[in-house]
Amino acid sequence: MQVADDGLAARFEAERGRLRAVAYRMLGEPTAAEDAVQEAWLRLSRVDADEVDNLGGWLRTVVTRICLDVLRARRSRPEDPTETGQLDEVPGAAAEPADTAALADSVSRALLIVLDTLEPAERVAFVLHDMFAVPFDQIAPIVSRSPVATKKLASRARQKVRGTPAVPADELARQRRVVAAFLAAARSGDLGGILAVLAPDVVRRSDPAALPPGAAAVVRGAQQVARGTVALAGRSRLAELVLVNGRIGAVVAPGGRLRFALAFRVDGDVITEYEVIADPERLAHLDLALLP
Repeated sequence: MQVADDGLAARFEAERGRLRAVAYRMLGEPTAAEDAVQEAWLRLSRVDADEVDNLGGWLRTVVTRICLDVLRARRSRPEDPTETGQLDEVPGAAAEPADTAALADSVSRALLIVLDTLEPAERVAFVLHDMFAVPFDQIAPIVSRSPVATKKLASRARQKVRGTPAVPADELARQRRVVAAFLAAARSGDLGGILAVLAPDVVRRSDPAALPPGAAAVVRGAQQVARGTVALAGRSRLAELVLVNGRIGAVVAPGGRLRFALAFRVDGDVITEYEVIADPERLAHLDLALLP
């Protein structure tokens, strides 16, 4: 049967939305998700669709295998340090087509960033089971594990995604309000709003990869830190609140790839210190999780 058959095309289009949703949660990038779905459509041309009992399940499996290959390739390809250079010119901040924007709005960026820290097989098991209720015996062949081992993959991924706060819930909530206010003021370039949540003697420390040429790695004092924050408002517009090593923090991941993490120290209602982490080796060893 030719893939151009109108009936088969209609059946594929009926599945496209679900396939894109799966691929987006696997890959974290709308364009990559669409590419995976298109590849599944091409692969459909190489089989006799009449022999496929469950076209939706078959296509989901094909898309998942494609995504798994992409995730493994990403892991084997080292990051280019030059890609982290200009935070005030972050890619992905421009307007996107409506369908792409809708896909991006279907799941939080914070979740996608945390998912990106999982091992490929963990991500597949978690996404399919926890987000799409696919049974483990159907996931197991995709990740080349037994159903029992696949269940353990999903459990391990779930623990990583949820994380364990290092402070009590009420303290974490208070710190969250302070850092959220800081980011909101930074996004709008509100110098007064930034100063309101910074301690007078606040310290900002930055990895060299996070700095514009000639900038200081350590900045002290609320005025200096606030002015620097306003100057790099592009970073704040893509920042998402998460747990960083169990404490309040934020991440910036243009295009779905982690570039920067911010770790805050909050005392009372002000930020006393924060660090901008951009070194790929350090980023790889951070424990990132969703805020409860």
